[in-house]
Amino acid sequence: MKPFTLPDFYLPHPPRLNSHLEFARAHSLDWAKRMGILDEPDPAGGLVWDAERLERMDFALLCAYTHPDCDAEALALVTEWYVWVFFFDDDFLAKFKNGGQRGTATRYLERLEHFMAEPGTPAPDPENPAEAGLADCWARTASSMSPAWRRRMVLSTHNLMVESLWELDNIARERIANPLEYIEMRRRVGGAPWSANLVEYAAGAEVPDRFATERPLRVLCDTFSDAVHLRNDLFSYEREVRVEGENANAVLVLETFLGLPTQTAANLVNDLLTTRLKQFEDTAEVEVPQLFSARLASAAEQAAVGRYVLGLQDWQAGGHEWHLRSSRYMNSGLDTGPTGLGTVTARLIPGLRIQLNQHTPPARSPGTLPVTGLTPPGPATPNPHLAAARDDLPRWVAATGLLDPAAPGWTAKSMAEADFALFAALVHPEVSESELVLRARWCAWGFHVGDLLSHAYRALPSAGREQLRRLPQFLADPPPQPPVTPVERALAQLWCDTSATTEAATLRQVRAAVLDSVESWQLWLDNEIRRRIPDPVDHLENRRAAFGGRLVTALGRPAGHPSAADALADTSVLRQLENSALDHAALVNDLYSYRREIHDSGEHQNLVYITQSFLGCTRDAARDIVVDLAEERLRQFEQTARDKLPVFFTDHAVAAATRAAVLAQVHRWQQYLAGNLAWHTGTGRYTAAAPQRPRPRIAGPTGPFVSALGGRRTNTGRPA
Repeated sequence: MKPFTLPDFYLPHPPRLNSHLEFARAHSLDWAKRMGILDEPDPAGGLVWDAERLERMDFALLCAYTHPDCDAEALALVTEWYVWVFFFDDDFLAKFKNGGQRGTATRYLERLEHFMAEPGTPAPDPENPAEAGLADCWARTASSMSPAWRRRMVLSTHNLMVESLWELDNIARERIANPLEYIEMRRRVGGAPWSANLVEYAAGAEVPDRFATERPLRVLCDTFSDAVHLRNDLFSYEREVRVEGENANAVLVLETFLGLPTQTAANLVNDLLTTRLKQFEDTAEVEVPQLFSARLASAAEQAAVGRYVLGLQDWQAGGHEWHLRSSRYMNSGLDTGPTGLGTVTARLIPGLRIQLNQHTPPARSPGTLPVTGLTPPGPATPNPHLAAARDDLPRWVAATGLLDPAAPGWTAKSMAEADFALFAALVHPEVSESELVLRARWCAWGFHVGDLLSHAYRALPSAGREQLRRLPQFLADPPPQPPVTPVERALAQLWCDTSATTEAATLRQVRAAVLDSVESWQLWLDNEIRRRIPDPVDHLENRRAAFGGRLVTALGRPAGHPSAADALADTSVLRQLENSALDHAALVNDLYSYRREIHDSGEHQNLVYITQSFLGCTRDAARDIVVDLAEERLRQFEQTARDKLPVFFTDHAVAAATRAAVLAQVHRWQQYLAGNLAWHTGTGRYTAAAPQRPRPRIAGPTGPFVSALGGRRTNTGRPA
């Protein structure tokens, strides 16, 4: 009996089939034999794969559908990449899934990475089919691509290999991930970013290196990846969960977290898949053209990105078609839905429903939203220099012009109620007096920008965009031009004061954190202008920077921080710690700020409200889900620090000084979590109703893209 009926999928693009399918089938079968893939023994007896199993899975059909336009040789090579990656996954789990051989598995993965050397650099001799297959595919691909592409491909291949340890660890602990952790980790271990790299190769659409790390391109890759993995989870649930006993599957994750029947959880996974596809489309249609305009993209660069977008769309359509046919998945007896003339609308209905939902806000419930059930992350003791920061901050805010009751609604009374100095003192309890004063100013500046966007620039979007565009230039001492607005004056002074007392490495991190915040505020403003309820995953990932968690982390880095610890920053365990900490802090803010943001200010971007919209549930039910998410992120942070970090230190022989630096950072995150929750439970910022103000008229920065709304108008209607 099937565990559930597959839902109706959003299928905006018809699949196309590459004409070189038979060539790729024959070539890849011969290749698998030569690499020894069909001879590798399974520890349980028999073979990991035999020829019959490989032919039934039909990876050549997958690649012919997902890469419909490439030539025969390219299709064969891409097919062999996929034979390798699926074999690696099955072989790795067969060898290490049940044996608890973490150290052996780590060494196995570390050795594999040596087979992705730069052209001309020797690699070791392969000792097993996984090494032989990777070495062969890499040698045939790398020389035709740029060094930038090779770096991206090495990183995504590294991720899908090493994150397999995360799966093994959860299997060993019989632990099912929380939804936020699952989306984040599945993106890395599932291999779809790796597939996106191969799209660049097969489609002749290498992404220009100067665009590869920009938000629109990152989001295209992330949404593509999430949609690929969520679709795969629906088709593979029966094999993975019911047959093989794995627990990395989105349907199982939502079953467990929300306490849902399997069918309901599957339908919800499909809704999440659809929102990710709609986010992909929105990014391609709105954010990518904006990026081209802002960065003066050449015709060739625009064409390359356009081919890349088309290649990702082809992959989605073809990947779905392959899942309908492959013996690997739950698809026997499946009704593939309507086909032929006049049936395209049926394939689009799930997407139309999600799009309508994003632009139809739920009712805004008045009154305070009670928040209960949050576990204190630890003791929260304010910095002993709190009085000095409280004494300084009102004067500094007034001197820079941030104390403005007209635009953001800041008065001496609202400042005292909010008590941003207390926030700084709680999240930085051990810094000196001068450091605390500076960090309290940074804190006030960040909250001020948020209020300015909400209470002024939503009504003046051109001025808001121009203000955000100008902010990065004040991360220089001296700035290239004098500040014009209070926000600019405050940032210029903050940067000057921070530069004078901060090491270069930390200053680079502070600058990067501010730039991340500016980017996230721009996205917030764009969504509000369009009155669009964002995709839940995009909101959560954007909130890490929008709420300022990355800036708090950067400012908390002490002098003399060992540079060796920086090399570990993107390792899986450190990334899990950071993201779970930043998510907990942002979720706490969404819970306590709900009334101010949603009811009083009429905003659209708060996870409680987004959950109401996405699940069609009440405000209180949505609140309870967000509380549970925050609790899960806190438990994940604590479990990772307690159990995984010591194992990581041992597996990688981390030096004592680096261990101390990492543990000190974990301690600072613990202080941040405890202080953030303590401040939210006591601040008057979210208990008092936001003041009702008329539409603001503010003087904005001038520039070539500022509309007349951005500044004062004369009685003739022309800009002054």
